[in-house]
Amino acid sequence: MAKKVEYSVEERLRALYDLQLIDSRVDKIRSVRGELPLEVQDLEDEVSGLDVRISKIKAELDGFENEIKEKLNKIEESKALIKKYNDQQKNVRNNRAFESLSKEIEYQELEIEFLEKQINEIKSGIELKNEKFEETNELKSSKVSHLDHKKNELEAIMKETENEENELLKKSNEFQSKIDESLLKSYFKIRSSVKNGLAVVPVERGASAGSFFVIPPQVQLDIASRKKFIIDEFSGRILVDKELANEENEKMEKIFSSI
Repeated sequence: MAKKVEYSVEERLRALYDLQLIDSRVDKIRSVRGELPLEVQDLEDEVSGLDVRISKIKAELDGFENEIKEKLNKIEESKALIKKYNDQQKNVRNNRAFESLSKEIEYQELEIEFLEKQINEIKSGIELKNEKFEETNELKSSKVSHLDHKKNELEAIMKETENEENELLKKSNEFQSKIDESLLKSYFKIRSSVKNGLAVVPVERGASAGSFFVIPPQVQLDIASRKKFIIDEFSGRILVDKELANEENEKMEKIFSSI
């Protein structure tokens, strides 16, 4: 079993600052993509929603067509009954039977009139649904075109940055292995709580980078000694001295340029 390597506070500080430089570079690469991944996802969701709407309209149109077929069948049945009653009228022997058949004929004629009215109403509904179908299809075509454009845009950016990002993520894992778990958790917690993702910053002009609050001289000496981890009481960030930061910046720039 391999012996676990023990790193000094200074070595861990350097690894922590290097990790920050790597993660900040990854952040910069991802910021180039901006909102594109979310835009692509939103457009994909919209297209899926339109597909569902189109399927629903198609199902409604099929339902209308079936309704018309049913009503046309009923009209044919009524016509057959009218013919039957007309034929029967020719053989009746009294007025009462004749009148009874006449009422049946009248009823079937009214039934046909009512069914034809319903068919016309359904046809009007079909026209409206067809208009909606065309509008939705046109909207979908527009969205698909926009989606393809955004996908190509994202793909181009991904192609440019994917290799570098993957290499940086490997480096990030490499430097994380030099940092104990509790410190690493603190690092990620700070990173997630600040807007620019800077969890480790150097002391510049007596204050933590990006801050105007002066750090007491004794604390600055403690930071420069690299014997313990110092957290800025105002920003909550981990502090390193400017000299260490400069050395690591120079070292990491060489690594970045080779990726």
